[in-house]
Amino acid sequence: MMNNANEISHHTKLYGFIGESAGQSSISATLNKLFKTENKNAMMIPMNIREDDFFFTLSNMKKSHVNGALISNEYLKNVVEILDEASEAVVQSGICDIVLRDGQKLIGDILGMRVLAKFLKENGFKKVALIGIGARAKAFCSLAEDLKISYFHDNIEELMLFCKEMKIADADINRIAEGMDIDFFAYDAVVDFSDFDSLNMASKLGGINLDMKSKKEFSPLKVRAHELESKYIGFDEMLNELCVGVFEFLNEKKHLEDDKSDMKF
Repeated sequence: MMNNANEISHHTKLYGFIGESAGQSSISATLNKLFKTENKNAMMIPMNIREDDFFFTLSNMKKSHVNGALISNEYLKNVVEILDEASEAVVQSGICDIVLRDGQKLIGDILGMRVLAKFLKENGFKKVALIGIGARAKAFCSLAEDLKISYFHDNIEELMLFCKEMKIADADINRIAEGMDIDFFAYDAVVDFSDFDSLNMASKLGGINLDMKSKKEFSPLKVRAHELESKYIGFDEMLNELCVGVFEFLNEKKHLEDDKSDMKF
C-alpha cells in the first residue's frame, strides 16, 4: 500500500504517462490518489518526452522497472511499430494509448476510446454523430458496438470505404462540409475525430460534444460549442473516468498483483 509520503519501494508498480507536456496534465496525480484509496502499491509518473526520444524511451521500457505507460494523444501512432503484441482494436485502427510490459514484451491496447464509449452508454447518450474517418474514429467504432452511430465526413466515397473497412452494415452516412448547414440537435452526443479547422457548418450541436482533446490541443468543437453555448467535454473533463478506466484495465490484466500469468488481450 502507498504510504502518505507517496514513497516508491522496490515492490511499487511503476507506470508512466508519456507526452510532450505530460507534467502539465493532472492525470498522473488523479490516478495516484485512486491507487492510494484502493490500497494499491502503484504509481504513475509523468514523463515529458520529445518526439525524437520517444522510440528510444519506449523501447527501453522492455528492460526497465516501468510496468507500462499511458500515451498522450500526440504519440498514439508512434507506439504501434514498437509493440510486440497488440489488441484487435490497435491493429484495426493503427493507434495505441496504453502499453503494458510483460517480461520483455510490450503489449498495446486502446483505453481512451473504450472509456468514451462506456461513458456515453452509461449516461444514456446512445444516439451519436461521429465526425471523421481517421484512426481515432476507427478505434471508437471498434469499441462502441452498443451505440447507434451516424457517420459524417466531407467525402462520401471515403466515408463509404471507411464503413466497409469497419464492416458497418446499413450505415447512416452523411456529408458535412464548409458552407453547409448541419443540425446535430437530434443527437444525444457529437463526437469529433475529424481534421476540420472549423465546425462553423454546425448550426446546432448535440446534447454533449466530445473530442478527447487536451487543453493544449486546438479544438474546433470546443470553439463551436462555446459559440453555441453547448456542453463540451475534452480529455481534461474526462480525467476521473479515464483514471477509473486505467485502474480497471490494470486490475483486469492482473497487473496490480504479483501474479500476471493470466494476462490476456
